[in-house]
Amino acid sequence: MREEPFAPLDPGLYREVVRRALAEDLRWGDVTTEAAVPAEARATGEVQTNAACVLAGLDIALEAFLQLDPKADVTRTRQDGEMCEAGETILRLSGFASALLTAERTALNFLQRLSGIATLTRRFVDAAGSRATILDTRKTTPTLRVLEKYAVRAGGAVNHRLALDDGLLIKENHVRVAGSIAVAVDRLRETDHDLPIEVEAHGLDEVDEALAAGAAIVLLDNLSPDQQRTAVERCRGRAQTEVSGGVTLADIDTIAALGPDYISVGALTHSAPAIDMSFEIV
Repeated sequence: MREEPFAPLDPGLYREVVRRALAEDLRWGDVTTEAAVPAEARATGEVQTNAACVLAGLDIALEAFLQLDPKADVTRTRQDGEMCEAGETILRLSGFASALLTAERTALNFLQRLSGIATLTRRFVDAAGSRATILDTRKTTPTLRVLEKYAVRAGGAVNHRLALDDGLLIKENHVRVAGSIAVAVDRLRETDHDLPIEVEAHGLDEVDEALAAGAAIVLLDNLSPDQQRTAVERCRGRAQTEVSGGVTLADIDTIAALGPDYISVGALTHSAPAIDMSFEIV
């Protein structure tokens, strides 16, 4: 698990992503703005939230504006990770009007998407309380994983694996190829990795196999509530447990009460609804 503190992203992680997003929208030019707005015209605009949310992606949204007008004047009234109410102004920019208008949609797309992830994440974290740590998964938008997992951290949850080199997780298909959980675990132990070994289990028999093999973490995948309870009890004091598989907000209280160490939720990144936001010239 990547229990790193929530902190601003290195701009090098998103600068090129933003450049490509702007190029996708701009193509051969913003024909409307170029025709209607004088090149020397200046303006001030504000980004507002139209729904309560946890903010994430302000730096990425700003990058979109600043790539088109590097000298734009920027005032933040909120920060990533903060809870905002509907109608709040979170960002104010002054600069060339054409740059503000052209960058508007790209900036909002990033901000709405990432704030949606952070907001949904916070709901899961609040529902679990201190009883279990909420994790994300690798079910992310291709090329946007670093941004989406940042939004998960903004919402207060923990990243499970950023990429395949980030943790040892023996899944069902690994076991099928290796022949058994024990063989797969033994092969990992023969490597020079010092990461804890996690094993995915789809039933109580596989929980027992994982424990016998010495797994540090047992992932309880799509087990019934009764099986989850039994598995957590069997693993207590022997291995950490992670509950996974179609977890919803309605399930969190029941699952957390069982006492697992972690609850992983793919919906944080693959199903979070975007937050409605707007940019207005003032």
